[in-house]
Amino acid sequence: MTTPSAIPQILGDFGTIADALDYAGDSAGRIRFHSSTGECEREMSYGELRDVARDVARGMVSLDLERCARIGLLAETGPDFLISFYACQYAGLVPCPLPLTLYLGGRDAYVAQLAKMAWMAKLALMISPRDFLGCAREAGLRVGLEALPYDDLFNLAPGPEPQKLAVREPAFIQYSSGSTSDPKGVVVTQEAVCANVRTILRDGLKVGPDDHTFSWLPLYHDMGLVGFSLAPMFAQIDADYTSPHTFARRPALWLKLMSANRSTITFAPSFGYRLAAERFKGDASVLDMSHLRVAGVGGDMVRAEVLDVFAARFEAAGFRRSSFLPSYGLAEAVLAVTFSDLGAEPVTDGPSNLGQLYVSCGRPLPEVEIAIVDNAGRKVADAITGNIRVRGPNVMTEYFDNPLATDNAIGQDGFLETGDIGYLVDGWLFVTGRNTDVISCRGRNIWPQDVEWAAEHVEPLRPRDVAAIGVENGVEEELVLLVQCGLRDGAERAILTKRVGVAVRKAVGVAGRIVLVPPRSLPFTSSGKLARARARDFYLSGRFWSAERQNSELEVRG
Repeated sequence: MTTPSAIPQILGDFGTIADALDYAGDSAGRIRFHSSTGECEREMSYGELRDVARDVARGMVSLDLERCARIGLLAETGPDFLISFYACQYAGLVPCPLPLTLYLGGRDAYVAQLAKMAWMAKLALMISPRDFLGCAREAGLRVGLEALPYDDLFNLAPGPEPQKLAVREPAFIQYSSGSTSDPKGVVVTQEAVCANVRTILRDGLKVGPDDHTFSWLPLYHDMGLVGFSLAPMFAQIDADYTSPHTFARRPALWLKLMSANRSTITFAPSFGYRLAAERFKGDASVLDMSHLRVAGVGGDMVRAEVLDVFAARFEAAGFRRSSFLPSYGLAEAVLAVTFSDLGAEPVTDGPSNLGQLYVSCGRPLPEVEIAIVDNAGRKVADAITGNIRVRGPNVMTEYFDNPLATDNAIGQDGFLETGDIGYLVDGWLFVTGRNTDVISCRGRNIWPQDVEWAAEHVEPLRPRDVAAIGVENGVEEELVLLVQCGLRDGAERAILTKRVGVAVRKAVGVAGRIVLVPPRSLPFTSSGKLARARARDFYLSGRFWSAERQNSELEVRG
């Protein structure tokens, strides 16, 4: 594999995203978009992407918008979104990627979410695929905002030559994946994104000119947008895409397309590897995964057992367990904070008191600092769990138009309060959960991840089938487990409920209340993380079931 020193342009001092695309446009790099059946629907060179984006930028000038006005882009996995995103860079406008997904509750909930994000970002315009234009226009009406389809944007009459976004100006506004109930837009600066992409390519992935990425991650999320659009473009390497909806329906297609395209780099949360291993049928030796040198894992807690199952399932395809690359990052740091060592087996710690292994997310990237502190802000010793704080050139300076949230997140010392909890051992970071999800029950703190891990080992449950939340009962906070269940027989449901209660009581000393909810009803963030706060809201409001079903709720009290 050619080392980065052989491709100095990766280390070039690009000041802006537009500068990087200007450079990449003269390379041989290409991007390809694949359909739900695996066919390549559209292929573009970086040169074509650059030229079309410049043309669209000239049309955007005719809209007569203020410089750095925010443009909401519904982020469909396809060329329209990427063209528009890069066109904003050339037109001096700030793109704001918006989710293209229907949350639990259907169309109304999705429209309300779009309207809230549009209002918080003070958007000047919203752009949508035709299929979602009705939702975009309805959301826009609620906040006095116009919504246009992408093809109308592309057909605008060209105006004067635009002035691209400058080094000191924003690059885009990224909504944090945990911000669905209270959207917080991270102002990503040109300097921060260029610094983070550069260190991802050079220090985290050690990208070479023969690398080839493949992603199904949503482009409205930082890992999809920064990790698999901006980073490959900065490096001028080929990138293949399929949509998250395609992955959800056909997880095994991800593996088949990577095999066919000889992809070398991919990333997914743990659940992505689990789904792919479960859904792939037949002999794994028909695949060729020997070329996959980076199987990145991020976006949520890294589960050792999931990595073990995937590695064993696809060993016959040439997959190496040492290809796994656990990492840690967040939108407030553009993307990456830590990476594990390339080509090394994942580092684990434990077993914990529950018998599960924690997988290290690696060590901080150069110029990035991590501090683990207690609730009083004092640093704790190695192997002591505390709040994870991060400082570095890639860390945000503000949430858009939200000074209170900014002050709460960033201390006077420049450290960002991530909201995650974990610990360090000899510089290696182990992430164990979210601080805001901790449940105080019977005088002790209970980590919901520990409860969920125990419950998910009860057959036929799987990871992502359980959400542990805390609910006030008038006396104290009570542990409630929301368990996705498709069983219809009352006796079978009662047996499952009892077995889950026993497993949880054995793990944490409290069984709590076990509530069976419909399959595929638990809410998740844009990055695939379990949205426990929203699950709690759904539970309290009765949105998981109808009024009649509430009377037949199954529960066990510990």
